[in-house]
Amino acid sequence: MGAVLRLLLAAPALLFVCLLGAVTVAFEMLTHYARYLRFLRWLSLSLLSYVACAFVVEVPWRQFARALLLPTLSTSPQYLLAVLAALGTTLSPYLLFWQAQLEVEDGAHQERAPRLLEAPEHAAREFARIRLDTLVGMGLSGMVALFIVITTASTLHAHGVVTIQTAVEAAEALRAVGGRFTFVLFALGIIGSGLLTLPALSNSAAYAVGELLSWRVGRRRPPGGARAFYAAIALATMLAVALNFASINPMRALYWSAVLNGVIAVPLMAAVMSLATQARVMGPLRLPAGLRALGWAATATMAASVACLAASWLVFS
Repeated sequence: MGAVLRLLLAAPALLFVCLLGAVTVAFEMLTHYARYLRFLRWLSLSLLSYVACAFVVEVPWRQFARALLLPTLSTSPQYLLAVLAALGTTLSPYLLFWQAQLEVEDGAHQERAPRLLEAPEHAAREFARIRLDTLVGMGLSGMVALFIVITTASTLHAHGVVTIQTAVEAAEALRAVGGRFTFVLFALGIIGSGLLTLPALSNSAAYAVGELLSWRVGRRRPPGGARAFYAAIALATMLAVALNFASINPMRALYWSAVLNGVIAVPLMAAVMSLATQARVMGPLRLPAGLRALGWAATATMAASVACLAASWLVFS
């Protein structure tokens, strides 16, 4: 975000990094929970700028459809690493904490929200809402990711740009081949998605640590009522800001963090599936057979991708 703002406003990128970090922490500390969620929901519309990009540049749609239906497969470590990174961004471990905690937070803010273990007759309605929320959210997320790939392949890759070191390089290369309007859409997408992601990542980290250490957690609590939780949010954001002052390639860091997410997701998903199928944990609300099959299939797919990557490294080394 700092790098893109430097291109738009001609000021030092690290200045924007510090300002964005401070604004994010202040926003999370000072805004009411309902207003905070409403802001994030509206901000998610910025992701549609990536979709718009694909219709501004020239895309060989017939070639895209053929490649989508009949992709070129490979067993090389680089290819399998990219597959694992893609899966790691789709089933990121932080989502397991983030969505679960949002359900808890929403229930705490709705006085009429049923406690399902006490009133399991309301479970069907609540699970239908959660299912719709998940399908729409993951569907839109997948669509946005697909359009990012389409735009990148049709512009940067088609013109021989296959290695991007920074967001500035990506934006400048896109401006050169796609024009200023495409560049502005891309820049808005980076800023919007960054502002959307920072609270999600810092909050999910604070939730995970807080629950592990039995802190009082939750955005529904004021900062004075959950000091350690809010301190963890601030610390996570400060660490993110500090990384920008190190000589770490941000694109490589994002890529390898996605790979790491894919590896970590395997034991986490297995733990979630195990808990969700135990009657002593879930009571009468154990995961139904269909979702159990899908859940374990997804876990097996993630595990298989990690195993294939490891095997490929052994073979090609």
